[in-house]
Amino acid sequence: MTDEDFMRQAIELAKLGRGFTNPNPLVGAVIVKNGMAVAQGYHHKCGDLHAERDALKNARERGADVRGGTIFVTLEPCCHYGKQPPCTEAIIEAGIKKVVIGSRDPNPQVNGRGVQILKEAGIDVVQDFLSEECDKLNSFFFHYIKTKKPYVIVKYAMTMDGQTATSCGESKWITGELARNNVHRTRSEVMAVMTGIGTVLKDDPMLNVRLPARADGLPYRQPLRIVLDSWLRIPLDSNIVRTADKFPVMVFAVDSIEGEGLETKAALEKAGVTVELIHADSECSSLDIGKVLVRLGELGIDSVLVESGGSLNAAFFFGSEAAENLSLVQEIQVYVAPKIFGNDGHTINTPVHGKGIDFPKDAKIFSAPEIEIFGDDILLKYKPGKINSLEK
Repeated sequence: MTDEDFMRQAIELAKLGRGFTNPNPLVGAVIVKNGMAVAQGYHHKCGDLHAERDALKNARERGADVRGGTIFVTLEPCCHYGKQPPCTEAIIEAGIKKVVIGSRDPNPQVNGRGVQILKEAGIDVVQDFLSEECDKLNSFFFHYIKTKKPYVIVKYAMTMDGQTATSCGESKWITGELARNNVHRTRSEVMAVMTGIGTVLKDDPMLNVRLPARADGLPYRQPLRIVLDSWLRIPLDSNIVRTADKFPVMVFAVDSIEGEGLETKAALEKAGVTVELIHADSECSSLDIGKVLVRLGELGIDSVLVESGGSLNAAFFFGSEAAENLSLVQEIQVYVAPKIFGNDGHTINTPVHGKGIDFPKDAKIFSAPEIEIFGDDILLKYKPGKINSLEK
């Protein structure tokens, strides 16, 4: 096996922690001696052993001598005390002589210090090895650690003619089972799924993960379900509220609610729902998405999947907060089904509502897509690109 093979093995190990390590990173590690992998490990879940210590534990269990060996690790080893002691300390004590690192850690508590400590201990360090592949593991972590706000994915499904529902409002189902199952997997990998009150009133969704156990036998993690509901109109008998004792729910409202709103707040909290009040600049103001994202970051939420209707989607792309801060959305996932719904000319259901822009040159621009196929459906994944870059 080559060095690239060992690092790719570490990458695949890191992926096993998806949905369980947040808000910590995904990390995998492989220890090699005499050209053979003798131990491996990964970060299983937040609070557990880090990948390097997990690999060293695996070596002890297998009776493998790692002194003088090389460890391939997808992220720079930590050098500070948190829920676990420093991995640099464990690597040095184990007698590892070479460390091959994929991604650099932007965490201010690490950010090059881990490498420096290893080098000062006489260990040979190679950085940025297959860094592009390793970086893809931790889009959530890198964004969160740098901005203190969650990585936002806006997801929607549409037909070939751009419709998200028929003229009668029916939308089940646009995509097939394989695509819908992938949405559930995505839900399990983010810390929260967000929707708007309009979607709750219209569709009464659950927004939980409904998949059998993973290949390793573990159940998929359930995300926090978030509803943006400025004036607390959410029905107490809605699916989301009724299941708050099984799957966590958080509702955001403006802090100027009174009367019936305060009564609803008390009833929601009695049902097990967490209600967060956000200050509005005026009595008529709706929720400020930017403030919601800041609050979620303060609560340790590193990633949010937005599954909502065109109005909330538009607020993320064209609302006042988006105009001031073009980084409200970090990824767009568009599922396209090989169907055509058409419309009656009056009830046009599109994934982004509202006025939008006047001229093509002012369009929001995104990257070329990553493309995945699920049965007959296509998933297009976009990242934000340059704004105002189109020519007339």
